[in-house]
Formats: sequence, C-alpha cells, structure tokens
Amino acid sequence: MQSRQPIVQYHQAVKDYPSGFFARDRLRAVDGVTFQVEAGEVFGLVGPNRAGKTTLVKLLLALCQPTQGQVFRLGQPSAERSTLKQVGYVHENQAFPHYLTARALLEYYGALTLLTEETVKARVPKLLERVGLADRADEPISRFSKGMVQRLGIAQALVNEPDLLVFDEPNEGLDLVGRRLVRDLVRHQKRQGKTVLFVSHVLTEIEQFCDRIGIIVAGKMAFVGPLADLLQDPKTKAPRTLESALQSYLS
Repeated sequence: MQSRQPIVQYHQAVKDYPSGFFARDRLRAVDGVTFQVEAGEVFGLVGPNRAGKTTLVKLLLALCQPTQGQVFRLGQPSAERSTLKQVGYVHENQAFPHYLTARALLEYYGALTLLTEETVKARVPKLLERVGLADRADEPISRFSKGMVQRLGIAQALVNEPDLLVFDEPNEGLDLVGRRLVRDLVRHQKRQGKTVLFVSHVLTEIEQFCDRIGIIVAGKMAFVGPLADLLQDPKTKAPRTLESALQSYLS
C-alpha cells in the first residue's frame, strides 16, 4: 500500500536576511534544515529565542521564501498559495482590524478561504460558541482583551476546517480555561486525522500531546524524532524531562 505524502517538508532549507550597514551583510536564520511532518501527527517545534522557529513557520506559510533549499506544504511547493485554503494559523500576537466585530471577522476569513456564504453563516456561530465568545459576537474587536483576541484567533484558524493547523505560541495571553481550549483543540484535530505543527515554549504541553518533536538551535535542527526517544537519556537510558533533554542540546 502506498504511504501518504508528508504534509510538511523542509529539504536543506536556508533563509538569510539582510543585515548590517546598507544591508550588505547576511544574517542566517535557518541553516540547512531538513525534516518532515507526517499526515495525522502532532509535531512539536521547540528551541531558544532567535533559534529560527518563527522563520520556519514563515517559510511554510509563504510569508517569505527560502534563500536555498525547498519547503513543501500539502505536497506542493510553499510558494503555491492555493494550498493555503487548507491551512489554519494561530499567531501569538493577532493583528485583527479593531473596527470589525468577531462575527464579521470570521465571515471575512471564511470568504478568503473560498467557503460558500451558506457554509460560513452556519459555521461561524458554532466557532464562537466553541471559543467562548458567542455572547460577544457582535461587539467590535477594539473592546476585546488580549485573551479574547487570542480566542478569536483560534476560531479564525478553524473557520476553513484545515487539514494543517499551525500554532505559533498560541497560549500567549490566555488564561487557564483558554489554555485548556488549546489542548482540547489539538487533541480533537488529531482524532480527526488532521495534522498539527505546534510551536511553543510551554514544554509541559509539548510533552502531553506531541508525537514527534524537533529542536532547533542557532538555525540548525539539533534533534528530530519521537518524543519518547528524547525523554530517555541516551547514556543511562533513564527517563528525563523535556526541559532537561532540551538543556542537553543547549549546553
């Protein structure tokens, strides 16, 4: 039986940014990264600040293009924007137009992903209920707290029922109930056979639901593999926490 194609693929991906006086120098944010995310799995991406995590997400979402190498999304080059309608994205700092209401924003994003008006009208109230904003559906976003905006961002990412859900530090600004919402959502996506790329500094949550994990340090992948392998000390074979495992790659 033919195996399913990976949902996400990085092949020797390199990304340089202009740097220095008159931008004559180059800052290498991602340096020869190769790994893939299989269909139906939850893949955790961790690393210190400025390691290259956000650049990898930007490359995947075609917010920038690789300097060298290749990045594929849903079997197509990342520059092929037609596959974006199958992707949901939650950013740590959402930047929505403050004059829109929560309902109007979700309807707008539904239209961007080419959903029919009938589908959007049926789906939006359910999403607002799911993220705890049903009673604030017709209020402008300018009245929302940071946590409420983040909840709205989660609903926005789900409006197209994506095959690939990308979380980039989704718990920023969320309370305990909001964090539980994120955990439940990730588990739901997995039960549905959907794929999740989860970027987070909250290591306890990575441990709870990720199948495999990637550690990026200074633009290079230091580890890619099953979480179970990482949580076993390679020398003593004794169990260890994700924090201690991560520290071994940073020291």
